[in-house]
Amino acid sequence: MSSPVTTFLRRFRPAQKAQLMAAHAILLAYTALALFPIVLILINSFKTRKAIFKTPYALPNKETWSLVGYETVWERANFPDYFRNSLIVTLGALALILLFGTMAAWALSEYRFPGNNLMGLYLALGIMIPIRLGTVSILRLCVRLGIVDTLLALILVYTASGLPLAIFVLTNFMKQVPRDLKDAARVDGASEYRIYRMILPLVRPAIGTVAVFNMIPIWNDLWFPLILAPSERNKTVTLGAQTFLGQFVSDWNAVLASLTLSAVPVVILYIIFSRQLIRGLTAGAVK
Repeated sequence: MSSPVTTFLRRFRPAQKAQLMAAHAILLAYTALALFPIVLILINSFKTRKAIFKTPYALPNKETWSLVGYETVWERANFPDYFRNSLIVTLGALALILLFGTMAAWALSEYRFPGNNLMGLYLALGIMIPIRLGTVSILRLCVRLGIVDTLLALILVYTASGLPLAIFVLTNFMKQVPRDLKDAARVDGASEYRIYRMILPLVRPAIGTVAVFNMIPIWNDLWFPLILAPSERNKTVTLGAQTFLGQFVSDWNAVLASLTLSAVPVVILYIIFSRQLIRGLTAGAVK
């Protein structure tokens, strides 16, 4: 009995099979290259300091196994607070990005008004211009508003940086929703807000894609937490991991353990949104 892979390959000519196998080989090589640093951090976080430098590529055994890095992280640093701050900032920013992004995308895709295309182009420019170029102005604005060294400042900055991509992606997806469906709802007496809520499940793949593409940069960002919220009570996970890096001496056990712990929520959230991400990417490729 032939395997599914064999049956799949029989459908292609020899030249197509070679191209297909080459493409898969490149993708597998890229996947291995991308996962290698993550696996290296993970296995070394369970080893002694001496083993980290002596055998960095070996798996931990009875002699090299150690949880001293995780013990240091939980005893010397306020990692539960760091996790809480990162979750508040990430989930808060994502909620605002998806709320305002879907509302703006609905308006741009559904209603025609003077300057509609220019408004969409103006918002799309935010994807091309890095928000870090305006760090000084953002800091001055936060000082005037009195929100420096607060999680609110981070949430607002990340919301502003994530909205251009969200509006750009969601607008194009909402344009694909059949107009007959929306007109039928209007004939039945549905309000515009109810129609907006009705089409949200239809663009769920796009929402998942936007969530993943914004979630990872927000969680991993070090720049704005270091500038806008550097105090101990407002530190995020990424900034908290820098506690163990010194000018002359670094606690590498704790650094690797903190990096491993900080990656866990990102992996969980990615697994939750992965199906919607794949659907959104494939739908966008077809369109």
